[in-house]
Amino acid sequence: MDCKKALNECNGEMEKAAVLLRKEGMARADARVSRETSEGLVSSYIHAGGRIGVLVEVNCETDFVARTDQFEELALNLAMHIAAENPGYLRAEDVPEDVVEREREIYRALAEKEGKPEQVWDRIVEGRLKKFYSEVCLLEQAYVRDDQMTVGEFVKETMGRLGENITVRRFVRYQLGGEGES
Repeated sequence: MDCKKALNECNGEMEKAAVLLRKEGMARADARVSRETSEGLVSSYIHAGGRIGVLVEVNCETDFVARTDQFEELALNLAMHIAAENPGYLRAEDVPEDVVEREREIYRALAEKEGKPEQVWDRIVEGRLKKFYSEVCLLEQAYVRDDQMTVGEFVKETMGRLGENITVRRFVRYQLGGEGES
């Protein structure tokens, strides 16, 4: 029924209807964020002939959802994304303050060196810091299977489909030789 309603609202245009459904799913997902997630699973993924391994804990509200194929697929896709993109942190709030301050100093010095007016340095620094987060924070990264959305949006989209709050609790990525360990 939701598909039919979306198609009617978008005058039969499939692309617009798909976008509308995704937005509605994310809106419903936002309403679920406050609900407790105490069930879930730990998913693993081994890549590159055993050279990279990932463990990721993904939580939801009920064990019923945790056992569904869609939830297991979400966890596996997240593990594969982590293997490919090597995020250092889960979310922007997890980046240590000393790392953030170091990046701010670098970006401010770059803006000065580039000859940018001093009154715009703060905006330049914040923009570059946002880009930094999108490179090193899992939930801020562009999702490897659909670069039109972030990993956080992908999780929200899955929340909309499953009807439960879902959280990525933590992850660890191992790479042979110790490089890339998170």
